[in-house]
Amino acid sequence: MINELKKQFLEIFGGTDDGIRVFASPGRVNLIGEHTDYNGGFVFPAALTMATTIIARPREDSVVRMKATDLDGIVEGDLNTIDKYKDLKWGNYQFGIFDELRKAGYNICGADMLFHDTTPHGGGLSSSAAIEVSAAIAMASLGGAKDIDNIEMAKISQLAEHNYIGVNCGIMDQFASAMGKKNHVIFLNCKTLDYKLVPIQLDGYKLVISNTNKKRSLADSKYNERRSECEKGLELLKAELPDKTCLGDISAEEFDGAKHLITDEVIRNRVMHVISEDDRVLRSVDVLQKGDLKAFGELMTASHESLRDLYEVSCTELDTLVESALKLDSVLGSRMTGAGFGGCTVSLVKEDGVDEFIEKVGKEYLDKIGYAASFYITEIGDGGREIK
Repeated sequence: MINELKKQFLEIFGGTDDGIRVFASPGRVNLIGEHTDYNGGFVFPAALTMATTIIARPREDSVVRMKATDLDGIVEGDLNTIDKYKDLKWGNYQFGIFDELRKAGYNICGADMLFHDTTPHGGGLSSSAAIEVSAAIAMASLGGAKDIDNIEMAKISQLAEHNYIGVNCGIMDQFASAMGKKNHVIFLNCKTLDYKLVPIQLDGYKLVISNTNKKRSLADSKYNERRSECEKGLELLKAELPDKTCLGDISAEEFDGAKHLITDEVIRNRVMHVISEDDRVLRSVDVLQKGDLKAFGELMTASHESLRDLYEVSCTELDTLVESALKLDSVLGSRMTGAGFGGCTVSLVKEDGVDEFIEKVGKEYLDKIGYAASFYITEIGDGGREIK
């Protein structure tokens, strides 16, 4: 594939292959721990083998030319007028990254860049984080940085979303894209960025991602509203828990003793989801280290129920996929993954039941929703890197 992309690059941008370099960073699936990241809580994502690959070559000037393999036209911009590109339909994430790299003291240079994405867009698998982290590693490297700190690349990517795109996102997506490791899940404390790579043995089971194909965008979903509701809940709890700086600091027992302070049922439900979801992440790490896939599947399903009923970020399409999955004996657990209101579910399915899963869940979804879902049998892959 790389050789084919290099050939395509030369057809688009001309010149020789002298100076061409290749970078990649993956999408991610969050196995459990949803809407906890921006609350300073715990998440449990894994990098996928679906990724953004960039073929890049530095230029002598300050111009950046970018092309996506699945889109027409070349996007061109000048690093000296970096603020001008916030409203680009495609390319704004990259210019946001270049802006944050410069602010962080990195040397950045003009470049020609060809982007090839295999992570589905708008599916809740962090195609945007894959673009951001790969673009950050690529531009920092082209500018002369030798030892790339992938955690810093994740932070820069998050800042680009905050400051350039205007989405107040947590750190999980970028961290998972930057720091993933093949056949490992990342247990991440989003407040401290302390993390542990937990080996995952799926022994006869597969992770199947089901895409609703309902288009959704994080920026215009109710993401910022949920964030604000959690902040209100934290302020109320501080009356009895004054030393807590985020909901991730509060244990299930502490919340139980202080929840009477939140009289608004909606706010209380939002907070209850975050506290219980953090607890499910901790239990998930424990059961997976013991190899107890059945218990992990049960935690996945409980997570979906909480996201649906307490946090209210699910939708008919996601619920249909989860409910039809759970009817099958081959399925240990299923849940929505990502911000919600569309996107994907992730299910733990017995290997010899995958074909039946796709057939039956697919049929039920088509019959009820009126258009088809897509299915991906995924592998857990490595995080952001230069491909030598």
